[in-house]
Amino acid sequence: MSEIASSCPCLSGKLYQNCCEPLHKAEYSAERADQLMRSRYSAFCLGLTGYLVETLHPSKRRPDEINLLRETISQTTWLGLIILDHKQANDLAEVEFVAFYEDQPFSQLHERSRFTREAGRWFYHDGVFMPDIKLGRNDPCFCGSGEKLKRCHG
Repeated sequence: MSEIASSCPCLSGKLYQNCCEPLHKAEYSAERADQLMRSRYSAFCLGLTGYLVETLHPSKRRPDEINLLRETISQTTWLGLIILDHKQANDLAEVEFVAFYEDQPFSQLHERSRFTREAGRWFYHDGVFMPDIKLGRNDPCFCGSGEKLKRCHG
């Protein structure tokens, strides 16, 4: 994907090469927790299990983490991401997001995620699942198409 100028899967509006790819290639680390959240979403979309493990807090990694991630990735087609809230204070942060995925026609994962920064690096720590958000038929579609939801995934 990096050889082709394409939009970043995190729907930031930037090209992948100017958004999440440098994080995925460890050219630099995320400066904010919401930036790490976006890059983790993109990593799920692209199947980058190594990055997902590296950005998961070491205390949360299981011996079979890579296999579990591969299974999740193989069973899920991600459609879009919306960051609803981001609170950061020193080395702790919370990011509330909704990630949409294919499921006749779609479903959503709404989570308030906790992040910690250690030795200058942000890590995903854990999250709390939250109720689905209500989408209006005339809202912009979550996939980034620019269409109204009713004309795209609605």
